[in-house]
Amino acid sequence: MLVDNDLESVRIRCEKAALYIIENRATVRSAAAKLQISKSTVHKDVTQRLLRINPPLYERVKEILEQNKKERHIRGGEATRKKYLKPRLAQKDQDTLCRE
Repeated sequence: MLVDNDLESVRIRCEKAALYIIENRATVRSAAAKLQISKSTVHKDVTQRLLRINPPLYERVKEILEQNKKERHIRGGEATRKKYLKPRLAQKDQDTLCRE
């Protein structure tokens, strides 16, 4: 059973995650990395707990998370492009060195 001190720390953690997401238009993943807690915890904090703790803050976070969800396919495509671009650039550098 959670005591008052534990509940207060959960409230603070939820609000901290929410404010980070709002201020930086951040993803759950980047908020989790910054706050050094799991993505699952951040997600539960800002989508479930925050609604009960601070409804106006929840609404602001919800807008950003919905926008992130709409853009997710773009971010994924960009990450894939970068992943495959690195080996190609490395190969070009290697080819250039071999010619010199």
